[in-house]
Amino acid sequence: MAFPTTPAILQQRDLSVAELAARPAEALLRIYTWMQYSRLTDNRILDLFRQGLIKGTVTGGQGHEGLIVPLALLADKNIDVISFTHRHLGGHLIWSGQLCDHLNQYFANSASPTRAREGNVHYGDPANRALPMISHLGAMLSHVAGRTDSQRRSGIPAIGLGLFGEGASSTGDVHETLNLAALLDLPVLFIIENNRYAYSTPAAEQYPANIRLSQRAAAYGIESLNIDTLGDPAETTRQLAAAIAKVRATSRPMLIEAETVRLRGHAAYDTCDYITPGENAAIQAADPLPKFRARLAAEGHTARLAAIDAELAAYLEACIQHCLNVPRPAAPAPGKLEADLYAPPAAPFPWRPDIAAADGGGTGAAAPNPHSTIRNPHSLTMAQAINAALRKILAERPESLLLGQDIAAYGGAFKVTEHLYRDFGRARVMNVPLAESACTGYAIGLALGAHRPVEEFQFADFSTEAATQIALNAATYRFRSGAAVPLVLRLPCGGGLTFGSFHSQELESLFLSMPGLKALYPSTPQDAFNAILAAYEDDNPVLVFEHKALYRRGKHPVAWDPGYRDIWQPARLRAGDYATLVTYGEMTLHAAEACAYLETEYERAIDLFDLRCLAPLKLDAIHASLARTHRLIVLHEGRRTHGFGAELVSRLAEQNFFDFEAPPLRIASLDIPVPFAPELEQAFRPTTEKIIAQIVEWMG
Repeated sequence: MAFPTTPAILQQRDLSVAELAARPAEALLRIYTWMQYSRLTDNRILDLFRQGLIKGTVTGGQGHEGLIVPLALLADKNIDVISFTHRHLGGHLIWSGQLCDHLNQYFANSASPTRAREGNVHYGDPANRALPMISHLGAMLSHVAGRTDSQRRSGIPAIGLGLFGEGASSTGDVHETLNLAALLDLPVLFIIENNRYAYSTPAAEQYPANIRLSQRAAAYGIESLNIDTLGDPAETTRQLAAAIAKVRATSRPMLIEAETVRLRGHAAYDTCDYITPGENAAIQAADPLPKFRARLAAEGHTARLAAIDAELAAYLEACIQHCLNVPRPAAPAPGKLEADLYAPPAAPFPWRPDIAAADGGGTGAAAPNPHSTIRNPHSLTMAQAINAALRKILAERPESLLLGQDIAAYGGAFKVTEHLYRDFGRARVMNVPLAESACTGYAIGLALGAHRPVEEFQFADFSTEAATQIALNAATYRFRSGAAVPLVLRLPCGGGLTFGSFHSQELESLFLSMPGLKALYPSTPQDAFNAILAAYEDDNPVLVFEHKALYRRGKHPVAWDPGYRDIWQPARLRAGDYATLVTYGEMTLHAAEACAYLETEYERAIDLFDLRCLAPLKLDAIHASLARTHRLIVLHEGRRTHGFGAELVSRLAEQNFFDFEAPPLRIASLDIPVPFAPELEQAFRPTTEKIIAQIVEWMG
């Protein structure tokens, strides 16, 4: 069923200052057309919500059109990057798509651009660099920064447009991103839409009354500007155009504080009983659209305005009727929604079949690097194996880059990235500030473009600072927007080194309770090398857990492995028929020692599996083992309660319960923070001796 034909007045989606100067009447009527179009659509969406035809809730941009319409018209929709918020329907309409596409999203019908998976305003058009929002509004800005940097690294003179309200300006992500953009010279125009209310909280309760939010730019050494979008749209357009041109030319960020007005409450359910009648009258009187229309009418455009209004209203109603006739989404087949969680498997990259270091310039040439610290590429520690994999990626994949704290000249907290900065330079191996959330969001933005970043967290514990970016942004992007996020997050984790509570945690159960993330946890140098390559070429965000105690626990053979993708499957390390033991990470070594002891002393041979891939779980080989052994042992270093072992036991017991000859045994750490003293830490976590003791007791 074809969409209603878009009127010619809505096919003009661009505007320049030159046109505003040469043909002011036409330019201003174009601005009016899009402002009125946005207002009419927002109002009708509210009507449809109140009629029960739109679910959830709706927010509106009534009063914000004087900013978003000129901004979207001025932007280069072919190259620029933007992240709209819930006040920016007018921007969505200008940037991409036909009105029916946007209405279908609100109706959450079978033609919804997000396949009805995302809320009515939480959508975008990633293919056209309009990034979808989440409700954590400050957390969107770093995506704009990263996506814009990806454009610039590709030689495209794009700028980013990051919009947020005065409420979101208090969030840490905003300040982290402003600092990051200033530090990296990212051409992003940050715009605070100050409508004086964050939901019901007035500005006086958000920040000191004697400052302007634009003053915060000075702290980051960037330029700022104040714009009143409630007055003359022509002047607003000129000011925005000048700011866009300056950011594009200088490749420096800028902060604008734009005065706007929110004519309705935060959302449809907002009663606005916190606003006094006199205050509400002043808010309504500040509405820029009626004043703009009156001005155009006074300049002799009454007939044009009436024609525009009539054409827009008719077209809007035709589109609404069209979308009301679109069927509801069909109930998905079992497993269909989950099958769409991850991007489909990508073809293997054409890796050179070696692990030799590249030349010092990082060009990918086959000549060995004379400065490489890896003298024997076939006998490596795990840290060296990861370094070799990262070096291979940097040498052979021009879209790659590494980022993290202290990873450049210092080589990382554990020297895993040693000499990569020296050999590949700052553009490819980047130190970043102490801002895990913004830096992870920046990496997500890069991944949405033409790049494939690898981010190192100094310790896995510090990734909790980026929990929103990892679990709500990166993990959900594919499902809610269809966009792939090829991102590797390296997480040095685990205890046993007397580092205490904030440098020793196992966080797999925390992150993997959120859908959309893949995870690998190697236990040998060869598996670590394979894991980095396999994670890198995957089109999904992949967590690579690296146990710190394994980084330098001896050297082991490492060779080019054509079957490196087998890392996504469990590895069977020992054969046995008494029980099946499933583990991963450093616990694999303890488990192997325990199994050897039990076989020697108790003549009990145990089938030992190194899980290696924690998500998505591939358990077929383990199910087959349990069909023979009828006994299950799960071992992991993380805490027992809510630990990853509980999920393993549940998954395996569901299929094998009636074959079990004993209750499953779960061995894990105590349910306390990781203690500091070595004696206490040894009591906290599993050891070979404790593993043996628990299994022996269970056997009895």
